[in-house]
Amino acid sequence: MNLSKSIDFLLKNAGAVIQYRLHKEILKDLSSVEEENLLEKVYQTSRYKELLTYIHPSGYIGMGAHSADRFKQSPLDDGEAAARLLSYYGVPKENPVVANFIASICNENVLRNEFTYLHSDTVRFDNRYRGMNSGATTMGLFYTMLAMLGEGDTDFVKPFLDISLMAFKSMLEIESLDEITHPATKSSRCPYITEEQYLPCSYHLAVLSYTTNWRTQENVDMMSSAINHMNRIMKPNNEINARIAGKFVGPGWALIRPFKAFHMDFIENIMYRRPLTEIAMLGSGENINVIKD
Repeated sequence: MNLSKSIDFLLKNAGAVIQYRLHKEILKDLSSVEEENLLEKVYQTSRYKELLTYIHPSGYIGMGAHSADRFKQSPLDDGEAAARLLSYYGVPKENPVVANFIASICNENVLRNEFTYLHSDTVRFDNRYRGMNSGATTMGLFYTMLAMLGEGDTDFVKPFLDISLMAFKSMLEIESLDEITHPATKSSRCPYITEEQYLPCSYHLAVLSYTTNWRTQENVDMMSSAINHMNRIMKPNNEINARIAGKFVGPGWALIRPFKAFHMDFIENIMYRRPLTEIAMLGSGENINVIKD
C-alpha cells in the first residue's frame, strides 16, 4: 500500500473527523489556530450535536452504560456509546463535555444516581466490582470509558490495568478453555468460569489499548505472546458463562474465539474489526500474527 497516496486521498475527500485526526495524530502539522478550526468542524457534525442532547445535569451522558435499549432515544443515548464517539472523534479531555463526563464517572454518588432508573441496573451498579477478572463487571466498563476519554493512565484506573494484564498473562498457562471452565449445567447451558477466574475480555483489551503507563518491554512482549497463543488454542465455536453472585452471566465480550485477519469485504460483527484495531494500538502489531496477516 502506498501510504502517501492514501493520506493524500483522505486529505482531499475525508470528512471533518478523519481530517482532524489525520492532521493531529499522524501528520502532526497543526498550529493551534488550525487545530481549533478543525475541531470546530468536528463539533458541527450531526452525531456530535446529537450527543450533546443526551448530557445530563450531572455531566454524565446517556442512559446507563451498555444498558437496556428501551430507555434510550437512540443507540448513542448510552454512556459507553458516548465515550466511544468522543474518543473516535478525538475530542480532547479538556473540552467541558468530556471533562464533565469524566468527573461524573469518577463520582460514586453521581454515578449511582445515574443507575437508579431501572432496578436491574441499580443491582448491576451495586455489584459493579464483581467479575473484574473476566469482564463480567460494570466497573471494568467504567474504567474502560475513562481510558477512551483520555483519563486511563491514572491511579484510579490502574487496578483494572493490572487485572487486564493478568487476564492476558493467564492465557499463556493453558492449552484449552477446558482447563479453566466447569462443565455445563442446566442453568449455565454452556461451560462456565467462577468469579475469581482470569479470562481476557474486550474491556481488558480496550483499557490497555487506550493507555500507555503499563507498556514496559516485558509487558508489551507478554501481550504479543498471549494474543498469538490465544489464537492458536481458541476454537471458533467456544461459548462460556461466568458465575457471579450465584447467577450465570455472560462475560463482557469474552475473547474466547480466534481473532480473524482483516479483510475489507468481510464484516462478521462488531467484535471482528474493533478488536483488531485495539490490538494494533497495543504497540507491537509487528509481532502479532493476526495483525501481520
